[in-house]
This record gives sequence, structure tokens and C-alpha cells, in this order.
Amino acid sequence: MKKYLCVPCGYIYDPEVGDPDSGIEPGTSFEDIPDDWVCPLCGVGKEDFELVEE
Repeated sequence: MKKYLCVPCGYIYDPEVGDPDSGIEPGTSFEDIPDDWVCPLCGVGKEDFELVEE
């Protein structure tokens, strides 16, 4: 699964981990996260994330 980087703060959304504190279960792809989800570290929206090229 693809990881996404929060450009402003460097947080990496890893679908294998999810974001349980925000109700995002492990195994949830970035595309399946609700549009109103925000970065758990800095609070920006999904539009400020970029695909991590591995």
C-alpha cells in the first residue's frame, strides 16, 4: 500500500498502521480516508499530502 507524506510537517501516513486515534483503522488506504480527515500532527487537510515514491 502506498504511503503519503504531509508536506508541511513530515508526517507519513502508513496505511498498514492507519490513524487509530482519529478512527482510521489499520489497512485503510489513503484514498479511502474521509475528505475531512486532517494530519494528526499539524492539522492540515489531505490536499497537503504527497505520494511517497519508494
